[in-house]
Amino acid sequence: MDAPRAPPPQISLEYRTSFAKTCRNWQIRSYIQGQFSLGRTMREPRMQDAPHSFDISLAGLDPEAWRTKMAEIADEHGTYQPLGDKHFATFIDDRSTLIVTFESMQGIQVLSDMGQPLGFDLLRALGWSHLCIVSDGDTWFRDPMIYEFFDRLIDDAFFEDFDRVVFYGAGPCGYAACAFSIAAPGATVIAVQPQATLDPRIAGWDDRFDHMRRTSFTDRYGFAPEMLDGADHAFVFYDPMQPLDAMHAALFHRSNVDLLRMPHMGAALQTDLMEMKLLYRILAQAGLGKFDADGFGQMYRARRDYPPYLRNLLARLEAEERPELTKMLCRNVTSRMKAPRFRRRLVALEAPAEAPDADTHESEDGETSARIG
Repeated sequence: MDAPRAPPPQISLEYRTSFAKTCRNWQIRSYIQGQFSLGRTMREPRMQDAPHSFDISLAGLDPEAWRTKMAEIADEHGTYQPLGDKHFATFIDDRSTLIVTFESMQGIQVLSDMGQPLGFDLLRALGWSHLCIVSDGDTWFRDPMIYEFFDRLIDDAFFEDFDRVVFYGAGPCGYAACAFSIAAPGATVIAVQPQATLDPRIAGWDDRFDHMRRTSFTDRYGFAPEMLDGADHAFVFYDPMQPLDAMHAALFHRSNVDLLRMPHMGAALQTDLMEMKLLYRILAQAGLGKFDADGFGQMYRARRDYPPYLRNLLARLEAEERPELTKMLCRNVTSRMKAPRFRRRLVALEAPAEAPDADTHESEDGETSARIG
């Protein structure tokens, strides 16, 4: 696949902006395709017939204006469904692979430079159909109107129209991806740092979300791990060094669930996966039925060149007072990349022993004796 050619200097700013967006789509598409062949099933998505509505930046809009623009885009290419004051759904119909994403308005603005849902990138790059459930804030999507929405999808056999269905979400949205995946038996679920439940009888040890204690997690679509029983396979990503995330992950233990460990990454795995350029590859492979734990192990080698991971690992080794392993890490990192922090630490660790301290002094005849008093 050839990269887009840069426009000549005299081209207008509007054209250059459009070109930049084309490059972004090409980059997403190229690093997805670079890992595996999409084969003859790859075709130009229908959305490319009318790309401009998807090229409109929604970044920086206030919540009401952003929601209005999302409704306009969805109405032009599919459907828009309000689901009360806190939620709405958009559906864009294209190819026979459907990605269902659960996202928050606030998260979209932080993670997307265009202020658009994550699924729009895959829609543009691969032509997938996209069902997006959006929340205003972290609600865990615990709303009867959402339950009724998925009930209608089940009654209408909506998910049966697609060859493959992928559910995706992170954190509270990861909980929802797992919980509502039961509506599409045989789906693949990708969940990053999901909570299993916030029911205090089960997860009373999680004190991060006290404001949700009065929200019911025991009615319909409630306990997320049980809702995965109908999935073909689910993948739960977590950092075992984050105790509360690890405890939630343990609750997801099932025969059809792989718990994928990302130690020393921290508390923002979705951002890490995006910055390492892994998230779209994971989702693309899941949509082709090719993603598995072994494949992720190969992908995850990207952490070796990811500075936040390396800094976290260095901090861990120093906290555990393991100087030899710290030296090995610093030598490895500085041999491969420019890393001033690691180089300074390596120099300090390899410095010769300091001169004798104030408790000793060397006598005139060269002998060292103890200082008294």
